[in-house]
Amino acid sequence: MRKWLGGALVALALVLGACSGEHDASPPPTSSVSSQGDQEDQAVNALPASVPTHVSIPKIGAESSLVALGLNPDQTIEVPPVSQPMQAGWYDQAPTPGELGPAVILGHVDGNHQKGIFYRLKDLAQGDEIFVTRTDGTKAKFVVDQVKQVSKDDFPTDEVYGNTTKPELRLITCGGAFDKNAHSYKDNIVVFASLAPNQV
Repeated sequence: MRKWLGGALVALALVLGACSGEHDASPPPTSSVSSQGDQEDQAVNALPASVPTHVSIPKIGAESSLVALGLNPDQTIEVPPVSQPMQAGWYDQAPTPGELGPAVILGHVDGNHQKGIFYRLKDLAQGDEIFVTRTDGTKAKFVVDQVKQVSKDDFPTDEVYGNTTKPELRLITCGGAFDKNAHSYKDNIVVFASLAPNQV
């Protein structure tokens, strides 16, 4: 597994600051995380590294190819072009989806006066499924553990990006109230998911 930055990353106050549009996101549902026994089971299923190519979330009808995202000069994470709000991307300095650790996929809630790929991300709940197709031909299946709405001013960097004991996935977009002066949303919606014991 590649060296992971974990808590050394800058908080996501600006990560999805480019999200813009007229749509406000309401608070998402919350749920409890998996038990320790579940965590141990998931670790057994860790997959080898493989670049992700596509993400699919059946419940909210979200599907997109994945572009690689790195770091901006100010050390915040790049985001897909706001002019292409239906395009999602994966953070290529994190583990690939299915590897041990937290993989990260980012997408806009809206942009260019259109709904974005993660417009309905807040509607996900514990038990919902996420599928990530990888270049090695596998399709990693993840199950949502919890969904959180967090302030960009107090982003839980370690919780989202810190090392984990099992293969996990984070989906991140903007949410909450829209700040017209800053032209961005005040919060982030973060989905926490774990690799499923039984793969497709």
